[in-house]
Amino acid sequence: MSQLPLKGVKVLDLTRVLAGPLATMQLGDLGADVIKIERTGVGDDSRAWGPPFDSRGESAYFLCCNRNKLSVAADFTIPADAAMVRDLIAGADIVVDNFLPGALARVGLDPAVFVARHRQLVWCTITGFGPESARPGYDYVVQAEAGWMSITGESDGEPMRTGTALADLLTGKETLSTILATLTGLRAGLDVSRHLTVSLFHTAAAALINVAQSALVSGAEPVRMGQAHPNLVPYQLFHAVDGPMVVAVGNDAQFAAIGRQLDEPALSDGRFATNAGRLAHRTELVALIAARIATRSVAHWVAALSASGIPSGAVRRVRDVLDEVAGSPLSGIPPQAPGMVRRPPPRLDEHGTLVRTHAWDAFAHAG
Repeated sequence: MSQLPLKGVKVLDLTRVLAGPLATMQLGDLGADVIKIERTGVGDDSRAWGPPFDSRGESAYFLCCNRNKLSVAADFTIPADAAMVRDLIAGADIVVDNFLPGALARVGLDPAVFVARHRQLVWCTITGFGPESARPGYDYVVQAEAGWMSITGESDGEPMRTGTALADLLTGKETLSTILATLTGLRAGLDVSRHLTVSLFHTAAAALINVAQSALVSGAEPVRMGQAHPNLVPYQLFHAVDGPMVVAVGNDAQFAAIGRQLDEPALSDGRFATNAGRLAHRTELVALIAARIATRSVAHWVAALSASGIPSGAVRRVRDVLDEVAGSPLSGIPPQAPGMVRRPPPRLDEHGTLVRTHAWDAFAHAG
């Protein structure tokens, strides 16, 4: 069996909650040795974010983003603990933190000092609103401030957040890609920065993607459209006789096919032949499709539309999805190859003695 691509890479995790822990967990999935430093007595904030808690008292929230790590509890104001952390930093290849600006420097753990001192070290700091801002970066606040909520929800309803902490999740992925790109550049001998900063706000703003570009091109303010898409029709939710489903037509050929599958002659009207025409006559077109889909089951339409290459799907429950991806109550949804689940999420300070005794060699003793 081939080795994991980050085997032997040492990662010190000084993060908490979701974006940072997700990034370091993914590094661990890819083979890195990850040591997570947590606050003495309380640990990562997310250990208390429940219920639900498992039979050992661990919160589902903590479990979702902390596998493949060792846990050590430390108080940076205690000299012995601070010395241990400094030694771990000196031996690390990567450090990830999400402390507010200046917080680490005040306890003698200034990232700039360590990056200058240790030529192998890549340090990534995750911020809420940039390196100069002391505002805490919570996903919900970022979703509001980055414009997401203004375009999410029904047109006549309240602004809505996404169903998951998507700004945190995207920032975790952004952190991972930024670190991996930096490692690649260093190994190629390039002169790249080794002190990186990733912002939740900037990540979320960039994730506006086509909505942002439409606003830049048109000068118009985007609005909430509920289930509809601002640039494509039909691309939304419909109700079959037994439940909701979605249809996502991305080109004119797919639309021609949907007209045949729905057996609705009115859909062959030349006004609907192009996407621009379908946008102009959205209300009439959606009503025609909705009336036809309401006559049969979700399973019937998904099978029929898929057979013609038309993207469509049922609105499924989370529990149904988990059965397909082999989700574990302990370690969550497994990573895609080449990642691997090697260790369950740790208990608070579970490996404190090992790490204090063996530093980075603790992994050889942890099994």
